[in-house]
Amino acid sequence: MQSYTQNRTQVTEFVMVGFPGVFEARLLFFTLFLTMYLLTLVENLAIILVVCLDHQLQRPMYFFLTHLSCLEIWYTSVTVPKMLTGFIGVDGGKNISYAGCLSQLFLFTFLGTTECFLLAAMAYDRYVAICMPLRYGALVSWGTCVRLAAACWLMGFLTPVLPIYLMSQLTFCGPNVIDHFFCDAAPLLALSCSDVTLKETADILVSLAVLLASSTVIAVSYGNIVWMLLHMRSATERRKAFSTCAAHLTVVSLFYGTLFFMYVRTKVASSISFNKVVSVFYSIVTPMLNPLIYSLRNKEVKGALGRAFSLKSWKRQ
Repeated sequence: MQSYTQNRTQVTEFVMVGFPGVFEARLLFFTLFLTMYLLTLVENLAIILVVCLDHQLQRPMYFFLTHLSCLEIWYTSVTVPKMLTGFIGVDGGKNISYAGCLSQLFLFTFLGTTECFLLAAMAYDRYVAICMPLRYGALVSWGTCVRLAAACWLMGFLTPVLPIYLMSQLTFCGPNVIDHFFCDAAPLLALSCSDVTLKETADILVSLAVLLASSTVIAVSYGNIVWMLLHMRSATERRKAFSTCAAHLTVVSLFYGTLFFMYVRTKVASSISFNKVVSVFYSIVTPMLNPLIYSLRNKEVKGALGRAFSLKSWKRQ
């Protein structure tokens, strides 16, 4: 649908083509992505419930983990359900209104940015726990954790305000076909009839600011952790200390690796098909893998999950 004003056509609805190259196997891909989405929901809900119910996990590290799990559920829910409707050919399944498209982009950016800052806060928590264990209770108190988490969510919410405002000032006069499975910034800019230089520059600067600020906190935290580990005399202590941050380090590597590749770029269109594959990885695959990484590489979470879902526990209740 398009509205006509002063002999110019303003797009009021977009069509997301998704993955046109897999049309013949669309049911297979629908099943695959639906399974991944449901696994993401179940795994992250399990993490949240276990941390809330197990008194042994009532610590700052797992407080941040519950926030991360909540975020992962919303993060995937912003894009995956709409993508699934496009696969099965629901009437209007590939269509999204102009306002809906900007809202999806805002929420996706908000949640992705919040995850960056949450991972940085978790890195700081591990740094204090390993490098300053005697001051851990004072530096990472529950009040501090609440303030850190609130700051992460607030900064995440404020980050997309300027980019979305600038996007709303652009003119879209056709075509209205987005070569992606959600309303990402790059394919939207490719459709604009306006000069996108200011908007593209703002996107790059905002992305760099978020990524550099959060990754600097992570790098400094882990730099100090590595320095501390190298100066530990006992190999057992080194393994024990490293095991507490191995899962977080793995999650950080997956998340930041794809984000640096996707969003710190200067061209609007650069191998869109490959970008869609990378987008699937960080928006669908990573949220599904994160709970598995934390449960498999963290003995405390693994033990809590075992206690929560064991037959013995149910029998005692």
